[in-house]
Amino acid sequence: MTGPEKGFALLTSHLGNPQRSVLTTHQFRILADRVRQAEVPMEDRELTVSDLTALGYGKAYAGRILDLLSEEDLLQHYLSRGQRLGCVPVTRVSKAYPLLLRQRLGLDSPGILWVKGDASLWNTPAIALVGSRELRQSNHAFAEAVGRYAARQGLTLVSGNARGADRAAQESCLAAGGKVISIVADELWKHPDREKLLYVSEEDYDSPFTAQRALSRNRYIHALGRMVFVAQSDLKKGGTWDGTAKNLRFGWSPVACFRDGSEASLELEQLGAYLIVTGDLGDFGVLQQTDNSLF
Repeated sequence: MTGPEKGFALLTSHLGNPQRSVLTTHQFRILADRVRQAEVPMEDRELTVSDLTALGYGKAYAGRILDLLSEEDLLQHYLSRGQRLGCVPVTRVSKAYPLLLRQRLGLDSPGILWVKGDASLWNTPAIALVGSRELRQSNHAFAEAVGRYAARQGLTLVSGNARGADRAAQESCLAAGGKVISIVADELWKHPDREKLLYVSEEDYDSPFTAQRALSRNRYIHALGRMVFVAQSDLKKGGTWDGTAKNLRFGWSPVACFRDGSEASLELEQLGAYLIVTGDLGDFGVLQQTDNSLF
């Protein structure tokens, strides 16, 4: 890892210690902003207490940042263990970091991601699929159709590996010879290697599942897709609704929701989503007429 990459990892990764007091995405964004705007260049050298106090931090907070940056032995141990498990880091300053996350989320994109699997899938043209865990039959068929469509069009499918819509689309895509980026909310290292599949975690590679992680990863799924397809959603509750509503509010990517007659789909249409049926997936003709910049 380069010096800046180590800095990102040391400041934003727990490195296997849940008690390690890393910077939140918000705190890291503020630090990155201040360093970039500093009168004296700081980005290519080690920070000092004087540097940080000049940026407006108190001595205690500056000490916390420097303490995190000093734990290079812990980082090296964690990297070595991760390598043996097939897990590697990609920081915001790494060449392999997803361009769309930088473009759409800016400094709110994660400082570090941990990945396992086919890293060649990064920055390939992709569409995303989200949806409920408990699916009606027609909605399940729609999720599978999106997966097959992605494979046939040479697009990578981005999803969340959860039971229901995610796995229906992912397995359908892989069965059709396609490629999948799966944003997981549990222990990254436990997922078995599979051809044409990249597992991604915004937390450490050994972090267990939490409901907050499941909710948080939705913004990355939405930001990585040229378009996001919603197989099914509850009305104004749940991760699918929350992530889709935020996407439509911030305009990360266009959203196409399965026209299932539900109140949730009709409300998402009011928020700016397109309503489509499975037959519209044929060549995306309807969607391309609406927005020719998608592909």
